[in-house]
Amino acid sequence: MNGREGDRQPGRDAHRLPNFPPAPPGLSAEEAQRRLELHGPNELPAEPRAPVWRRVLQQLRDPLILVLLVAAALTTATGDLSDAAVILLVIIVNTVVGVVQEVRAEQAVMALSAMSAPVARVVRDGAERYVPAAEVVPGDLLLVAEGDIVPADGRVLAAASLLADESSLTGESVPVEKAPDGDAPRGTVSAGTVVVRGRGRVAVTATGAQSTLGRIASLMGVAPGLTPLQRRLARFGRVLAAVTVVLCAVVLALGLVRGQPVELMIVTAISLAVAAVPESLPAVVTLALALGARRMADRRAIVRRLPAVETLGSVTVIATDKTGTLTEGEMAAEQLWTPSGEATVTGTGYAPEGRVLRDGEDVTEADAPDLAALLRTAMLCNDAALEAPSDPSTGWRALGDPTEAALLAAGARLGLDRAALDRELPRVEEIPFDSGRKRMTTLHRRPGGGLRVACKGAPESLLRPLILADGPETLARASARARVLARHGYRVLAVASADHEETAELPRAWESDLRLLGLIGIMDPPRSASRETMAACGRAGIVPVLITGDHPLTAQAIAERLGIASHDEQVTTGERIEERTAGELTGVRVYARTTPEQKLHIVQALRGAGQVVAMTGDGVNDGPALHRADIGVAMGRRGTEVARQAADLVLADDNPATIVAAVEEGRRVYANVRRFLLYALAGGTAEILVMLLGPFLGMPLPLLPAQILWINLLTHGLPGVALGAEPVAPDTMRNPPRPPEESVLGAGLWPRILFMGCFVAAVTLVTGVWARETGRPWQSMMFLILGATQLGVALGSRARPGSLANPFLLVAVAAALCLQAAGVYLPALRDLLGTEPLAPIDLILAGALSGLGHVVMHLQTRLRPERPPHENSPLALES
Repeated sequence: MNGREGDRQPGRDAHRLPNFPPAPPGLSAEEAQRRLELHGPNELPAEPRAPVWRRVLQQLRDPLILVLLVAAALTTATGDLSDAAVILLVIIVNTVVGVVQEVRAEQAVMALSAMSAPVARVVRDGAERYVPAAEVVPGDLLLVAEGDIVPADGRVLAAASLLADESSLTGESVPVEKAPDGDAPRGTVSAGTVVVRGRGRVAVTATGAQSTLGRIASLMGVAPGLTPLQRRLARFGRVLAAVTVVLCAVVLALGLVRGQPVELMIVTAISLAVAAVPESLPAVVTLALALGARRMADRRAIVRRLPAVETLGSVTVIATDKTGTLTEGEMAAEQLWTPSGEATVTGTGYAPEGRVLRDGEDVTEADAPDLAALLRTAMLCNDAALEAPSDPSTGWRALGDPTEAALLAAGARLGLDRAALDRELPRVEEIPFDSGRKRMTTLHRRPGGGLRVACKGAPESLLRPLILADGPETLARASARARVLARHGYRVLAVASADHEETAELPRAWESDLRLLGLIGIMDPPRSASRETMAACGRAGIVPVLITGDHPLTAQAIAERLGIASHDEQVTTGERIEERTAGELTGVRVYARTTPEQKLHIVQALRGAGQVVAMTGDGVNDGPALHRADIGVAMGRRGTEVARQAADLVLADDNPATIVAAVEEGRRVYANVRRFLLYALAGGTAEILVMLLGPFLGMPLPLLPAQILWINLLTHGLPGVALGAEPVAPDTMRNPPRPPEESVLGAGLWPRILFMGCFVAAVTLVTGVWARETGRPWQSMMFLILGATQLGVALGSRARPGSLANPFLLVAVAAALCLQAAGVYLPALRDLLGTEPLAPIDLILAGALSGLGHVVMHLQTRLRPERPPHENSPLALES
């Protein structure tokens, strides 16, 4: 139970704490009002929202969109309104999608206010009263009790067994004990944390923007920036615009030199410019991203920003939080040690289902009396409770200290009944846990008379001759085992007990003649899917990095268990982060004791080193890093609202394995974008080469402007968009991520574009020369073959040849071929395009040559794959 959901009635009698001095009268109503006007409400400041027109202009500044705007203007100037309408439709759809994504992302900071308690209990004018949390001011005397959400930062004035869950802010999986006059964090509480045990009085020190939540909100105020695909397409757009203008100017100049009419050559140059620009690219990208988002939703991953789909495919580093992300977010007692032997407890969460294993065999209460005595005492000396799920979709919940709840779950897995224990040995007195004693002691009445003492606490507090009656050998063995468990990241509790006769002196001698029952190792265990997820990342060449606010030993233990780091690798703690340079930070695998600012600093250092960073997390403390990373991935069920709103991707099932599926989808999107660019730019290159070289082969104007635009409309239309729906290629997840600095046309794509462009142009020109020499309508032949061969290239570009996984492409190519043939047979289209009908043998020849385009493209893909699969990427980890 995370204490963050819904409104809670503050605990009773928080003002009348036992054995505390009388509470001060608090602020007067007049002084509280004056401070409220001075400091403002206890709310996070709302960021000013950008107007719609500014968002639209931002979207239109994309270089590729600028090229399309120029193309739309040129086609409108030439009277080609149909092409202009198609281009403008693509621009409008792309702009609307981008604006909608921005509006949804802006909700990140607003969600922080949902973490604040709706009401607070304060002392004013000497009386307790409830006030809206927004009216809490610095100097208020705040009363908190179990179940309360702390509304503001404050200093602890008095406490009775006060324990706060700060995992959402710090990442520390173990609740923190609060005590007056202590240093931070023991002597302070922070806004947004949850009181899991005890009561206390707090003097408010900071509210609103000055509080811990306000400081985190300020870190989230910077825009996340462009995704890798957006950066690559921006560079591509600039290069494409320059190259297109130069080539079209050359075509215009050559035509004028040959004496062609000025008006005709201007129209031809404009048509060629439109044909060279792949105006379907935004539509292809949008379709590929949308299909990826839908597939990821089927896998329980909710995409909040559409470009995030592709970004995951470019990720080189996954920086992940520990508590609640890689781990269950619930404490579990896994290791048991008694002077008689050891045992392991299995099971997840707080459910009673699980086993206790000794030497690999199941044991019960009757089989292992030493283990039963250990866990029975741990259950007696315990203030927590377990709540059964109200419906099958939820799990068992801890009421109180999660560590104590883990002890109850371990006892239940051995077959012990907490309610029966309480009836058999009712509690009559207790000494609560405090930081000075580091232990808790309870006194229980035995059925046959006399009293039983149950005690649990830190090993350094209990394993001493002054407290335990055990011999030095037993204490030495227990101390050695406690150190081993601690080095493996366990929180270790020692448990002891004693039976006494009831006497008047006993309350002053509870902890005499205690006998050590054993040690219990407790940890927030890794999720069952986490290790395979990290191994899959390694196989895909992605480096996992652990960033947590938890203890270094705990972080190291989890990193070793999940294969993130080896035992020899050094853990870097928060205080040492500031001392390291950005270059030194990028070589670290495990960071512990980190603050939200330091998490943000690490992410920025990794991005500054050229890495594409995915950050996963679930807490408020993860919000800034989630927001600033190239892609933020939040847990949907256990994550805070802040983390969900700051993230680009939300895992609805909290399963880290979903990240691997999302990476695969991202790589599919990027591969399909490159597949389309290869197809579209090869076609554009072929058209430019035909127009450039045709005059040298005796064809003054190889193609008319209308014919160029018709071919462009058919090839870049539905077939081009359909390539964005291609399935994932085999071995995608055995390839390393693409270098962040690599161009979208890098890794050998440019030579492939030129080769296929030259091939299509050669086929078209050779056919044209042959048709002219044999008295055939050569221009119509070139028109038909240039379009048909490009459509054959589209079929040869499929990710899985022979597969029916993308029937849309087959339908689109078939429809385009029919329309291309209609351009030379339908009278109305012949008049529009200036073509002549062909003989049946010429039509068969065109079909054969288009099939040749398919074969050559397929062979080129087989001989020159996108990127060869790797077995041992330099970035990959050992599985």
